[in-house]
Parts: sequence; C-alpha cells; structure tokens
Amino acid sequence: MTDNAPRKKSENRQRQKQIKIRCTAEEFNDAAANAAQSGLSVSAYARSAMLGKAGARAKARLPVDGQLLRQVLAQHGRYGNNLNQIAYVLNAEGSHKVLEADFRAALKEWGEIRDLALGALGRAPYAPGDERRA
Repeated sequence: MTDNAPRKKSENRQRQKQIKIRCTAEEFNDAAANAAQSGLSVSAYARSAMLGKAGARAKARLPVDGQLLRQVLAQHGRYGNNLNQIAYVLNAEGSHKVLEADFRAALKEWGEIRDLALGALGRAPYAPGDERRA
C-alpha cells in the first residue's frame, strides 16, 4: 500500500451509526476536559454519558501527571547543566575526539527527551537557538 492510497476500513465495523450534536466552543472544551479527566476519548465519554457505559472497545487515554512531568523537566535541566560543564572542560582542554562524539550524542538525546516532556505538557518544543528556558 502506498502513502497516497486511501486507508482501508474494516468490513466488520461494529459502530456504524453516528449521532451528531452541535455545541458551543465552551461546551465542547468542557466535554473534552471531562473526557480527559475520566481517561476516555471524547467519543467514549459521550457514549458513557448517554448509555451508562463507554463500550467494550472504548479507547482510554493515558493519564498525564503534570506535576511529575515538571519534576522530570527540572531534573532534565540539572542534567543539561552537567552537560554544559562537560562541554566547557572539553573546550578548555582541547579536542578529545572520543569524548566529544559521546558528548554530542548525549546532547542530542537530551534534547529529544526535553522535547517529548514539553509536548506532554502541551508546550511547544524549543527551536534550535531559542533562548527560552524550561
């Protein structure tokens, strides 16, 4: 299958009917927040509210602990400070080819972890050269 081909839908789709409702932006945001708090998708949350159960195949969302993610970012900042000190020593003492390659790999991984944590908190990852701090 190529990237441009339409996605094949299941022939055994259990939920074939749709109920559409109109709501204000505030109502939608409240419903989405309630769904997230309950750990369900918006559709599963709506089914649960209407039928008393979300359904056997309800898609649960993973809970996000914002406080824990903030602690992860704080610890991540401390590790970044350590990497900065290592970079300073590498620059002051001259080139250490093996250490420099390891440092660059660690720095890349450090940035990837930071961007994932920021994404989980709903914040945009930093662009290269961005002076903002976590």
